[in-house]
Amino acid sequence: MLTPDIADFVARTAAVYPAHAATLPVAEQRLIYDRYAASFTPPLPEGVRTEDRVFHAAAGHRIALRLYRPPPGGTRGCVLYFHGGGFVLGSLDSHQVVTARLAADTGLRVIAVDYRLAPEHPAPAAHEDCLEVTRAALAGRLPGATDAPLLLAGDSAGASVAAGIALRLRDAGCGKIAGMALVYPMLGDEPQPPARDTEAHAPMLTLADIHAFRRHYWGAARPPDWIAPLNAQRFDGLPPTLAIGVEHDPLRDDPRVFAERIQAAGGTARSWCGVGMVHGCWRALEVSVSARRLHDEVCRFLRDSANNAAHPT
Repeated sequence: MLTPDIADFVARTAAVYPAHAATLPVAEQRLIYDRYAASFTPPLPEGVRTEDRVFHAAAGHRIALRLYRPPPGGTRGCVLYFHGGGFVLGSLDSHQVVTARLAADTGLRVIAVDYRLAPEHPAPAAHEDCLEVTRAALAGRLPGATDAPLLLAGDSAGASVAAGIALRLRDAGCGKIAGMALVYPMLGDEPQPPARDTEAHAPMLTLADIHAFRRHYWGAARPPDWIAPLNAQRFDGLPPTLAIGVEHDPLRDDPRVFAERIQAAGGTARSWCGVGMVHGCWRALEVSVSARRLHDEVCRFLRDSANNAAHPT
């Protein structure tokens, strides 16, 4: 059962974002999604400043970034944030309600990454863009992310990207991520049971929607492990992880299973499930007590991880 505030959020969403949107042409999906996102985006929190920047990828294309500076006196550290949208939708603007509040409520700098989207840029384009930006940050070559603990965060597709990057960096022995927060990610080539079946027709995201987005990004082929991290052979050596699922979501069990595998490998991971909540509800943090609880879990984890990295015991 949905909590009353989340039920209101779902109803408000349905008024502007049709349930069949994933079946529409991609250009039309993006227009609808952007209008929908704008309807939930408030002005910047007091004291938060933004700077739009461009990262020049080695392959020659440009990756737009947006740096959020918190009010003075914040926590030392920087969060690279990868937005959701099924690898097909989303932008720097569409997730500003989350990224701006993360900066305001953690005191950390936040850099949002506008990676390339499918189907124009199929897998692993989004992952490669975010990996290249992360490597630049670890090497001190990304303005705003220098000389600070670096953390990764993302929602939905962006959370999947963050987990994949952590695997690649571990395998390459490259740099150190102080922590990663994954909010309702898809971490396998199929969602994990039982939610895959029991929540196949959940509001906000259905199993059919997941399959539609998956076809746009990696098609029918089995993706490499860093795109579907639950297929990995090893789960050791990953950064401290907060993996969040929500009750009414076909992806609910992916973060739980991922955290369990990290724990079994001797790592630090915790899963949290939002009861009565739905995929995409973080966007409702300005109007929903339930979404604010999710947001507070993420903020607490990011602050603690940054402080632990900056002041190890």
